[in-house]
Amino acid sequence: MTPSATDGPVPKGRSRRNFAGTRPVMADVARLAGVSKQTVSRVLNDHPAVRPETREAVLEAMRTLGYRPSRSARSLASGRTRMLGVISFDAARYGPASILTAINTAAQEAGYLVSSIALDTADHGTVVEAVNRLSAEGADGVIAIAPQQWVGRALAETELGTPLVVLESALDDSTPLVTGDSRTGARKATEHLLGLGHATVWHIAGPTGWTSADHRLASWQETLQAAGADVPAPLVGDWGADSGYELGRRLARRPEVTAVFASNDQMALGLLHALHESGRSVPGEVSVVGYDDIPEAAHLLPPLTTVRTDFAEIGTRSLRLLLDRIDGPGERPRVDSLVPVDLVVRASSGPPPVG
Repeated sequence: MTPSATDGPVPKGRSRRNFAGTRPVMADVARLAGVSKQTVSRVLNDHPAVRPETREAVLEAMRTLGYRPSRSARSLASGRTRMLGVISFDAARYGPASILTAINTAAQEAGYLVSSIALDTADHGTVVEAVNRLSAEGADGVIAIAPQQWVGRALAETELGTPLVVLESALDDSTPLVTGDSRTGARKATEHLLGLGHATVWHIAGPTGWTSADHRLASWQETLQAAGADVPAPLVGDWGADSGYELGRRLARRPEVTAVFASNDQMALGLLHALHESGRSVPGEVSVVGYDDIPEAAHLLPPLTTVRTDFAEIGTRSLRLLLDRIDGPGERPRVDSLVPVDLVVRASSGPPPVG
């Protein structure tokens, strides 16, 4: 006697076999539920034109058979691949890496896979090639982590043909933008140091042409000017701890330097090293504030005062915006989503030295 699809218990983690001894397919579900394959497809894609009792009968048949719809079957039924593309730059840094992790997590929860392309060259052709690759893979939408202005310009000149959300660099009047509030973060850092009594604040900036670095630099300058403080010439680093160390050695030789705001925590880490090596105590002689609040910031000596950016929120918001564009295509005004930042005060900042 040939066993039926419902005979016997199903071992955990395994599916039942259909009457032919193979894994169950949509036709098996339809047969057991007493409906058409089209109805099963509608249930899989949450179509509203399915009666509740019919939907439950189909779901029960799926559970009984251990049926798991293939991604290709869902793609054919919905016209979507359920795959999203992400273009990232400088992905090894803490911020972009954290954003990418959050995007992957949120996409998985929404039932999407993510195809990521990490670029490390400032080349227009590389951006176009990445866009073309994601289009060829049939991405339902793309998120571009575009920290440099040239990346935004390259994307703006590329015909993508699918919904797009951009992080950090605004493209046009319709592409949604998600970014941390760098201007407010830099203002809070500078005001904190001025509020402690420092006559002015020196700045180790990120590389020119990076949107966040440019915004932090401009806000630092504006905050000092509004307070009537001198505006020292900024020192430009490359986001790395080595550049913070080299620039920190220059600052350490200047006795008038009592407060420094670094545009990210890695450069602040190098600055702390240089100050310690030069015998300048922190915060006794020089106060230091960083940016990003990397996981190690609370464990540096001294623990680092810094501006915390919620990178997970940036990634999650960008994913939500993209799915909204996928579900409701068409021309719409640009949505700017500015993620708030917080100043985290720790032991690396204090009043200036007396005398």
